Amino acid sequence: MTIESLQAFSDQVAEVVQSAGKSAVRVDARQRIAGTGIVWGPDVILTADHVVEREEEIAVSLDGNSFTAELVGRDPPTDVAALRIKGGNLTPAAQGDPQALKVGHLVIAIGRPWSTEAIVSVGFVSGKGSSWVGRHTPFREGLIQADVTLYPGFSGGPLVDASGRMVGMNSSVLGRGMALAIPTDTVSRVMAALLKEGRVRRGHLGVGLQLVPISDKIAAKLTTTQERGLMILTVEPGSAAEAAGLLPGDILVRIGDQALVGLEDLQRALTADRIGQPVDVTVIRGGDVKHVSVVVGAK
Repeated sequence: MTIESLQAFSDQVAEVVQSAGKSAVRVDARQRIAGTGIVWGPDVILTADHVVEREEEIAVSLDGNSFTAELVGRDPPTDVAALRIKGGNLTPAAQGDPQALKVGHLVIAIGRPWSTEAIVSVGFVSGKGSSWVGRHTPFREGLIQADVTLYPGFSGGPLVDASGRMVGMNSSVLGRGMALAIPTDTVSRVMAALLKEGRVRRGHLGVGLQLVPISDKIAAKLTTTQERGLMILTVEPGSAAEAAGLLPGDILVRIGDQALVGLEDLQRALTADRIGQPVDVTVIRGGDVKHVSVVVGAK
């Protein structure tokens, strides 16, 4: 590659940053360094939940303009929060397709925590679809891992592709020091719920669980090679599990068609559309395989 080609590439990246940076805002909602937000709608700001440490006196600023913001809703498990600004008519971020990303694609993390200037870190997608444990509950949806540097205050800002389209929201708390971004398809679903109800409804059985091995003898009865299941340790009074007759000592091995070999599998299965609906739960009780119909509760 010639010097001229490198310079042309550099100029293109700078143009992408300048364009995408117009939808990255500063969010003042904590005592320490400010965080970053993303213009989601003309008066709606997406940011990271952990950036919003106070729910009053929140300010959003961009290009020397400052707006008062109110918290619309937050979802700690996905580290997503929605703000609404007063008197703003901002340009929403262009949306990209995180599913089209491949390992090796160039991505850019954008933050605006220190001044009116956006700051950036450039890198490549180094992994996709990983599951990591968040601060509050296990976050088990496909995440984008990139070898960018998330400087202080970058959380809540956009991760954009080489065209400047947002493919994820950066979060410094999900990856234990690794640079991870929540993909826009997940963010879109969470934001829709927050803007409608102020929270995300999730299915809930009301049980305390522990991962346990399944013996070969029991696995043979299940006609599967499944090696682990989820043993019920506690059942909450008045819960969906209690109503269905699930008991401490039962081992959950399947919900519907989903095998339960980890806590994340149960969380994936308890989607909002299943709330209030009966679902077949396969359990091991006293060495026998049983099927229990459970009407999924909400949390």
